Amino acid sequence: MDEHTTPLLPDATQQLAEFSAQLQFDDIPPEVVHRMKTSLLDSLGCCLFGMTLPWTQKVRAMVLAEESTPVASIFGSAAKASVANAVLVNSTAGHAFELDDIHKESIVHAGSIAVPVVLSLAEQLEDFNGQRFLTSMVAGYEIGTRVGNAATMDLFFRGFHPQGASGVFVAAASAARMLNLNAYQTQHTLGIAGSQAGGLMAAQEGAMVKRFHSGRAAQSGVYSAVLAKDGFTGITDVLEAGYGGYLSSYSGKPNANRLTDGLGTDWETGKVGYKPHACVTSIHACLDAFKYLLDTYNLTLDDIQTVKVGLSPMTYTHCAWEYKAQGVTAAQMNLFYSMTVMGLDGVAFVAQYDESRLTDPRILKFIHKIHAYIDQEIEAMGPAYRHAARLEIQTTDGRQFKHEILNRRGSPEHPLSHEDVVYKFRNIVERCLDPKDIDRVIAFSETFDQCEDFRPLISILQHKFC
Repeated sequence: MDEHTTPLLPDATQQLAEFSAQLQFDDIPPEVVHRMKTSLLDSLGCCLFGMTLPWTQKVRAMVLAEESTPVASIFGSAAKASVANAVLVNSTAGHAFELDDIHKESIVHAGSIAVPVVLSLAEQLEDFNGQRFLTSMVAGYEIGTRVGNAATMDLFFRGFHPQGASGVFVAAASAARMLNLNAYQTQHTLGIAGSQAGGLMAAQEGAMVKRFHSGRAAQSGVYSAVLAKDGFTGITDVLEAGYGGYLSSYSGKPNANRLTDGLGTDWETGKVGYKPHACVTSIHACLDAFKYLLDTYNLTLDDIQTVKVGLSPMTYTHCAWEYKAQGVTAAQMNLFYSMTVMGLDGVAFVAQYDESRLTDPRILKFIHKIHAYIDQEIEAMGPAYRHAARLEIQTTDGRQFKHEILNRRGSPEHPLSHEDVVYKFRNIVERCLDPKDIDRVIAFSETFDQCEDFRPLISILQHKFC
């Protein structure tokens, strides 16, 4: 066997399939279960808010026009579709406003994929308990994030969007576990899903389609599991194949050992973090460092001559491009816009990315005072510090102030609490649900492992608001 066809890590796809198929609720550490209940709440909030947005509604209109078999709910209405079409809409909604959970190393937002997939399958199967649901979520999170870890940041630098690429494995593993597929069928599920991976990062600079990557990943994972259950075959070594495999094709610098390192003992699922700001995760440390300096030294934007922002190469590439008012997506992905609205409003949440703000003259004037660069010390710290930021403000009267944040708020190193996520949930669904239903969903998520009937939750999610 020559180097071109030598597997990167023999039998890795099989090992992950066996782990996923055999995973039981009692195998999952309590702290990981707690994290998944928090992710469930966070993901439902993202999906519900995302359903109110025009790009999601376009996908919803397309799906409803197809009139597929109505077995799974499309959130925000009484409408139903096939499982695959329902998750296409609901997962697009989950990723529709840069609010969904994030696993730092893999750069995957697993919640906006896994939660709609598992919930839609549960609704179709009418065979449900909370432990099976959470186990299927964990299977998806664990497999998908490990795939993203192994692809490394090189997948991103090659121009692929991890949510659309590695995200298919989140959906595939979640769906396979929910359908009780055996290890052989799960291996083929992953092998089918890998051929459906996609998503281009140029979508961040002004296109609606970035949100759609999440929906397509979810839909592809469902299709893959359903086909594998019926005997349809996929690439059995899809992850490790030396030629044409996922890692060898999507990454020029894969680290295949990250697929199985600590499998079953070191839980990647437990490393998921949450977003306090409604924008790309990579700039959250910048925003908090900027706010710290403004608040600590009682500064306004009028007091500032220049702001220098030191970043990792990944964040610089991802977010420090020239801002143009090309749409909400571009604003949420752009360092200069987001720092400016943080300076003006003290927050960077939903209202700050309204269409009406995108050409605000105050924003367009100030962004030219922000100068971003690759900080060599941050670069030397390695991928674990890709979200780090160093800020230096020069004021109009000659003063200088500096601050750095190495681990963003919401990361595993600087986590948001469950109560923080509850607060976030209340804020983003206030125009979707009435107060009593908000309380019910929160209570439901906190006792989900004991739940035997999910129909009350579905009933709330079907509340018409879009």
